[in-house]
Amino acid sequence: MKAPVWAVLRRLSDGGVHSGERLAEELGCSRASVNARIQALADGYQLRIDRVRGQGYRLLSPIDWLDAAAIQAGAPAGVRVEVVEETASTNSDVLARAAAGEASGLARLAESQTAGRGRFGRRWLAPLGGGLTFSLLWRFECGVGQLSGLSLVVGVALTRVLNRLGAPVRLKWPNDLLLGERKLAGILIELAGDALGPSAVVIGVGLNLLPAGDVGQPAAALREAGVTVSRNVLAAALLTELAAALGQFADEGFAPFQAEWQHWHAWQDEPVVVAPMQGEALAGLALGIDAQGALRLLTSEGERSVHAGEVSLRRLV
Repeated sequence: MKAPVWAVLRRLSDGGVHSGERLAEELGCSRASVNARIQALADGYQLRIDRVRGQGYRLLSPIDWLDAAAIQAGAPAGVRVEVVEETASTNSDVLARAAAGEASGLARLAESQTAGRGRFGRRWLAPLGGGLTFSLLWRFECGVGQLSGLSLVVGVALTRVLNRLGAPVRLKWPNDLLLGERKLAGILIELAGDALGPSAVVIGVGLNLLPAGDVGQPAAALREAGVTVSRNVLAAALLTELAAALGQFADEGFAPFQAEWQHWHAWQDEPVVVAPMQGEALAGLALGIDAQGALRLLTSEGERSVHAGEVSLRRLV
């Protein structure tokens, strides 16, 4: 979205009625240009904008804008918060910054992503103002081979916060948060570094606050659990919990998180099927996870360990 269109949207975001004449005067453009920009907003971002005859325009669902200063005030020491209106992908942005030597702790949040990514290259879609999409850079002294279980640690941290807020969120191995049987949030971990270390990790999080677009499976929204917290307060709480969990993981590894992940496990002892990108699917009972974060699967031929990677997991019903 181009800057002038964002300017119109910010004027409308208080939910009040704004005249086309006043908007044109404030933005230094014609009324026809204002109307074109508002139409672009409605079409491109599925926003409900009411045209009140003789009065002007009104955004029917006011936007809770992200505020870097407000988030920074609630974030822990060592985390540096950036907010952008629009970018292709916060993960891609932060990966580039990591390659350029950016220090650990950079958190980049976006109001809109034009090419947000989930696992397997799926797009992550969220209505404008209706979700949290952010990426966090964290550096470890160890090599990438010693980061087994990291995505599960991130899931535990997010789940702690959301349950404290009253949302009965559970974890689906290896990277999803569920509300009931539907996906509420996803995690994308991207790694860079040497076998012996150090390592740079970019943790991407997409969380639905309002009903979202296609995320590859039925989606849930935090609002459905009765949670209406400010996006800025929520972002600060998530970053605080993530920083604490990542610090503990760096010092102690995955072991302290195993039992808690198991506690939040959505499909414990349920029949599931693991489908790799290539090869045959594997069916069995989900027994939980082992000390490295691998899924323990009881098959007809005995227990198997399935490691996170290019595999998907679905429940058998």
